[in-house]
This record gives sequence, C-alpha cells and structure tokens, in this order.
Amino acid sequence: MLLNKPIYMYDFLLTSRDIDLRNKAREFVAQVPRELLISMDEDKVQYPTDFVRDLAENGLLGIRFPIKYGGHEASWVAEMAVLEEIGHLSLALGCLYSLPSICGEALNHFGTKEQKEKFLRPILKGELFCAEALTEPRGGSDFFGATTIAEKKGDHYILNGQKRFVVGAIGADIFLVYARTSSDPNIPPQKQISLFVVERDDNVKVKYTYGLMGTRGGGAGRLVFDNTKVPEENLIGNEGDGGKIFYQMMYPERMTSAAGILGMADASLRIASRYSSKRQAFGKPIRSFQAVSFKIAEGITLLDSARATVYMAARALDEYQDHPALCRRLVSEAKRVATEQCYKVIDLALQVMGGIGYTNVYPIERFFRDARLSTIWTGTSEIMNLIIQHEYYKEVIDTSSLQRDAELDAKEAFAEEEKVYK
Repeated sequence: MLLNKPIYMYDFLLTSRDIDLRNKAREFVAQVPRELLISMDEDKVQYPTDFVRDLAENGLLGIRFPIKYGGHEASWVAEMAVLEEIGHLSLALGCLYSLPSICGEALNHFGTKEQKEKFLRPILKGELFCAEALTEPRGGSDFFGATTIAEKKGDHYILNGQKRFVVGAIGADIFLVYARTSSDPNIPPQKQISLFVVERDDNVKVKYTYGLMGTRGGGAGRLVFDNTKVPEENLIGNEGDGGKIFYQMMYPERMTSAAGILGMADASLRIASRYSSKRQAFGKPIRSFQAVSFKIAEGITLLDSARATVYMAARALDEYQDHPALCRRLVSEAKRVATEQCYKVIDLALQVMGGIGYTNVYPIERFFRDARLSTIWTGTSEIMNLIIQHEYYKEVIDTSSLQRDAELDAKEAFAEEEKVYK
C-alpha cells in the first residue's frame, strides 16, 4: 500500500485529495498485466473494455464529474495527475481512459437530465463504452467543413456520412457524432453543426480498421452512417450548438493528450536513467560521461517544463473558464508543449539506451512510436499555434491593459515620423 507522502517533486502542486487519487491510479497501473500492453501493440486486442471496466470499479473514471452521476467532483489538476499515471502504460490506454472524460464533457455541460442518466452514468460505471466521431475523410483540421448530414424526419434524424480515425470504432457502444443540420449560407459554419449520441446498430458500419504505426489496440477505424436513425432525444443541446459544444470538448480532448504523454516520457526517462547507471563502458557506468548524463538533464528539464505548462492550464480550467480566451490559449500551449517536448524526451531516452533501446527488449521503442501521433491528433501543433497566436494578439493589442507600456521607454520613443507602418 502506498503511503500518502510526496513521491514526485511536483506534489506541492497537488492537494491531499489530488495525491490520494493519484496514488490510487498509481496502484491501479502497477497491477495492469504486461500481456495486455503487448497484445494491444500486436493488434491482438482492440478496445479492451475490461480495462475501462476495471478503471470504473476502482473509482478512477469521472474525476471531474458530479458525484450523483458516479464522478468525484474533483479538479482538472487531479485528473491530470491521474492521467499522468495512466500514461505510464501506453498512449492507447491513456486514450481509452480519456474517452469518458471527453464524451462526458459534452453530456455533463450540455446534456439533459435524461441523457445524463441514460449515457453519462453508465459510462462512468464502466457499463457503456463511448467514442467520439469528429474527423471526416476530406475534413482533417477543417472540422466545420463536415459533410455528414443529419436530416430531421418527424421525431428522429436520419444520419448519413462518414467519420474516420475513430478510436473505438471497434468496441464502443455509443458514438458522439457531429453532423450538419443546416446548409444556410447566412448561418456561420460553426452554427450549422449539431452533436448527436448515436447508438451502435446495423446502420453504423465499420468499413475500415487502421493499421497504425503506434498507439495500437484502440479499435481505430472508419465509420459509415447509412440512413442511421437517431431519436431526437439524442440531440445534445439544440440544433446548431455543435460549435460551442466542440470548443468545450476540446478542453479535455487536448488536455488528456498533454497529460497522458507526460507519463510515457517519465517512464522512458526513468528506464534510461536506471540503464545508464548499470551499463558500463570503458570501465565505468555510462552515466559518468557527460555525453550521456547531460541527455538525462535535458530530458528532465523538458519534462518538467511540459508538466508545468500542463498543470498551469489545468489550474486555469479549474478557476477561469469564464475567461475562455485565456483557457483556449493555455490549453493549446499545454497540448503543443507537452506533446512536442515529451516526444523529444523519449527520443533522448532512446539515444541513451543505444541499440538495445531500438529493440522490443525495452518499451521505449513502443513509446517512441506512440508519441509520434500525439502532435497530430486532437489538433495538430500547427492548429495549436493558430489558436495561441490568435488569442495572444487579441490580448496584446487590447489597449485597456494596466501593464506598463515598455515601448515608451526608448529615448526617441516619440519620434512618430520614424515609426513607419505602411
């Protein structure tokens, strides 16, 4: 049994309750059989529902959600600490842990009481398995260019279209699907989209299962909706609410990517550090050579700076969601910084390990393959940059700031004729 005492240097960022949840996750992760990780990486297992069910039975799902629906009503910071532990397993299992958080965000914020009872509660109990369907074959980052159509017919909708790269295409019971409910050119694109809970039936077809470079075992595939009947009570929010729901769902979508890869980077660095303390060359442990130990120093610095950015963004979500511009920017920074820097950390660990790290004798080669996806999914680094610069420019150009205007501190600051802009 783990004692409730600081183990990581960053424990001062956590409350005692956060630490209890984190330690509970650590104990759970320690018991996950290695055979599951190996079988998923070999594509022998897709969407392991037993893993999700075990998470629920151990009280690790729904960290942020209301107690009455099976959650803990804990903080974003707590969820990040838990997910960092899950991330020591694999990016795929981190994703499966995160899906109830991502899908639950839409249901918790915008769903009706009936929808929460029918879907959110069983999701958090590990009785219903969920997935989200965002990307389309011709869409990619152009989310609001979606061509999947939902047409109202009496008391239901008829859904036609395709979604690709759906983690849980194999294995999930329900899908949160964004579809176009209006084509009026006078309506902004983000208000032409609506979100539906689509329950798997014969008119939801898995047309393709992807062979992935890494992050295997999540049941990723392409879905085809062929005159799929969706009851009107499965519409989340109102018609046209897809944009605002999407923006809210991007918080857990991107934060879970950021926190999960912290765990993989931490695991890689610990493996490489132990290896470099044991492995000898020229009569002494290779950690005694700065060419090796400085790579560890670089790795831990990158990891700690990524962790700091993630936990800063989590704190912002806990306290400042009434400032969406700030949250959007910090969440985007967290996703970009964590995924890019942790990929570098894993690469540094692989370099320390040398040739043996490139084999399946150690898991770093799997972490390396997994990590490459992190800068692509849930919004590419380029999309994160787009959001970061957009929100920052708005802040800087706002002339109502009380901050000192350092531009005026130059000797010739008032030589206006020299400040040529056009």
